[in-house]
Amino acid sequence: MLNRKILLKSRPVGMPDESNFEWVESSVPEITDGEVLIQSIYISVDPYMRGRMSAAKSYAKPYEVGEPFMGGIVGKVLDSRNPRFEAGMYVEGRLDWAEYNVSDGSDIRKIHPGRAPISTALHVLGMPGLTAYFGLLHIGQPKEGETVVVSGASGAVGMIVGQIAKLKGCRVVGIAGSDEKCAYITDELEFDAAINYKTAGNLRGALKEACPNGVDVYFDNVGGSVTDAVMTLINFQARIIICGQISQYNLERPEMGPRVMGQLLTTSSMMKGFIVSDYAEHNKEALTQLAQWVQDGKIKYRENIVEGFENTVDAFLGLFRGDNIGKQLVKVGEE
Repeated sequence: MLNRKILLKSRPVGMPDESNFEWVESSVPEITDGEVLIQSIYISVDPYMRGRMSAAKSYAKPYEVGEPFMGGIVGKVLDSRNPRFEAGMYVEGRLDWAEYNVSDGSDIRKIHPGRAPISTALHVLGMPGLTAYFGLLHIGQPKEGETVVVSGASGAVGMIVGQIAKLKGCRVVGIAGSDEKCAYITDELEFDAAINYKTAGNLRGALKEACPNGVDVYFDNVGGSVTDAVMTLINFQARIIICGQISQYNLERPEMGPRVMGQLLTTSSMMKGFIVSDYAEHNKEALTQLAQWVQDGKIKYRENIVEGFENTVDAFLGLFRGDNIGKQLVKVGEE
């Protein structure tokens, strides 16, 4: 059998494109003692991967030029010489962007198809769901009656954040980039209000109308001018959670924006960045609760599934075009 892989061919300057990637073919390797052979079914494409294409120091090790891209994969065990995994099991892990992967078992976990569709292990019951859970509840600590604002509200993380905030009795305002996305988070996910930042004109004015009592918790996935507007409305002891800065990832030079330290000082507010692995010791508790909410219909989710391994790179680039509502996934094999 042949195995197709996607490599990082070159480091992008600004917005990446197809020329930064290379497709290669090789034989599917034989497994040895302790290893498992996994056929990919779903590949996750995520905004943080743009940072790993750069050589700059960050919280995650950069991808090496000439080496495979890597990210979340859900797949099926085809063959196993590891006692923890049997052929036929479904697993999730950080693996190469490839049709087949070999693992020693240390970088994969079993998933249970009876709990929810296996794709959710890359979304609400995986890294994005955990990111939303830990960021909002451990850092934001929302209280009943407070106002929570979420940027990137129709994305994989933002849609979960808003729904958890509603479960905690908060007023939830989402910021998104199209009327369709705004309609989805208000009509389907029951956010209290949504703002299309591309057509709002005076974004601060629109936010002030949507948040008449100010902003108590801000979950930031976007950064840039959107965050500048939200910061002018924060209340006393507000909590600002820095999860992502997707508006800045493809800039060749960082934007100079308003300095917010004065607002943090005068409102006694807290701004904290985090990554999901900071809370790894609580993963079991969080996944149990998220699964219960999903099974009870208290958390809904949406996945934008692109078909075909050959479309993986375009699906990744689509994140920065705003193509997706919900989690962007590529389906590369059959369940």
